[in-house]
Amino acid sequence: MSLGGVIFDWDGVVINSAPLHEKSWELLAEELKLPLPKDHFYRGFGKRNDVIIPEILQWTQNKVDIENWGMRKEEIYRELGTTQGIPILKGIREFLDSLKLKNIPCAIGTSTEKKNLNLAFEQLNISHFFSGSACSEDVMHGKPNPEVFIKAAHIIKKTPSSCVVLEDSTHGILAAKACGMKALGLSTTRKKEELIKSGADYVVKDPSFLNISLLQSLFAH
Repeated sequence: MSLGGVIFDWDGVVINSAPLHEKSWELLAEELKLPLPKDHFYRGFGKRNDVIIPEILQWTQNKVDIENWGMRKEEIYRELGTTQGIPILKGIREFLDSLKLKNIPCAIGTSTEKKNLNLAFEQLNISHFFSGSACSEDVMHGKPNPEVFIKAAHIIKKTPSSCVVLEDSTHGILAAKACGMKALGLSTTRKKEELIKSGADYVVKDPSFLNISLLQSLFAH
């Protein structure tokens, strides 16, 4: 088996959106006059809002409130992203260029909404690197369920076993391994040890350490 395609998580892999997401939750909590647990962001980063609100924040179990508050949080995120700009992670553009040059297909598999993705695309001009995306509204189950990565592999017409997933979260690593994909961790939001413990085949500090040879080496053993 050799490298067939690359599937990118979004937040913490392509863009440095963590500060904007964290601020969005803080502003939403102020609006709703609800408390934020001290470690909520660390525990919830990369998970869907319909998991974060009832399980991590424990704000409500009401499905209507969960949906409405989740939508409002993403509105706040986009407002901040529009006014402050969304920063791309160092090295990611160069890595995408190298994949494009070798005609290695790429897709996005993320827990974020398409509107958030499109906002970043408008600012960063990188949409042409990807064949498509599987986002939160495209799946029934969030990570660590592998559904989003299976859909992303389908977009690039590659078998899961020939794909490498680039992930910064433990549940994302678990999702990749659950469908037989190689998992390359980026310790941008999680410690290297946590990603390895979750099953990452290899871990780098950030996208500037990525190269095609590294991804190909994951299939050598």
